[in-house]
Amino acid sequence: MNFRLETPEAVVKAREAQKGMNWFLEILVFGLIFFAVSIVESILMIPGMLLAAFSNPDFVAASLSGDEAALNGALDAMVNSDSVTLLMLFANLAMIGVVMLFCKALQKRKMNTLGFVKKNMGREYLKGLGFGFLLFSAAVLICVVTGTLKIEGISPGFTPGIILLFALGFLIQGMAEEVLCRGYFLVSCARRHSLWAAVLANSLLFAALHLANDGISPLAFVNLTLFGVFASVYFIKSGNIWGVGALHSIWNLAQGNIYGIRVSGIVTECSVFASAPSEGGFLLNGGAFGLEGGLAVTIVLLAGTCFLLRKSPEGGLPETETLEAEEPEV
Repeated sequence: MNFRLETPEAVVKAREAQKGMNWFLEILVFGLIFFAVSIVESILMIPGMLLAAFSNPDFVAASLSGDEAALNGALDAMVNSDSVTLLMLFANLAMIGVVMLFCKALQKRKMNTLGFVKKNMGREYLKGLGFGFLLFSAAVLICVVTGTLKIEGISPGFTPGIILLFALGFLIQGMAEEVLCRGYFLVSCARRHSLWAAVLANSLLFAALHLANDGISPLAFVNLTLFGVFASVYFIKSGNIWGVGALHSIWNLAQGNIYGIRVSGIVTECSVFASAPSEGGFLLNGGAFGLEGGLAVTIVLLAGTCFLLRKSPEGGLPETETLEAEEPEV
């Protein structure tokens, strides 16, 4: 297996714009940006949350009666509803905006250093959608064949209009996380440090962002890190953000709204198919976290990463870095 990665043009251009920082400062700045994103997203969600609350008869009745237990139950049901999940997905527009503003205003980077390359953007996006759907479907197939997941047919909660809204929401959410972790953080770290070190750092941070999700487990954390490595290699090899953003979006959409499986512990009520994981098959199907917490996803992510590492780059420059590179400067 050839672990050589050619330095993408995004990294080269970002280095030219501004010198990179040491690890402590890079991670500190990432944390500040994520905090800013969380605040802006919360502000954007306030009108929708208020509308959802006061249009919910259980919430209104509990509020008027002063029944604290009923109020907490109504709040839990509302927070876990599809409407609030959709609000959260669309609020990820703030993540894209904040990251773009930071990179342009403070890092002096052009948008192409985030992977927003105009050439073949439509084709790259469609390739990402296709590859992502096939990859996740392969994990589903592993579980179905081994009897650890059963597809029970069309879901009773299937509503085409809601599915379309989720598709639009995940198009935003998947791209937002890729802009944050790959377009911004990976490239930012690689300005000064080893390319492979930047891949590992952004992948671990990506996994850490999901630590508060329901059903998280050590294997789920490993798989989220592997997804980060896979997405990083995809970004580097393709030289743009379009493909990996599309892949991330369809990966999440396929889990929750096509196959009816938990998305990193999050339950969605509206899906095309209804699925039932077997109680004894949690090692493969991931149990309460969804397939991302099981070995089926481990297998497809390792296979997908190996496939990408064998591909020729589409946006690289002659400079290369390997796993045997010198220790990064700190």
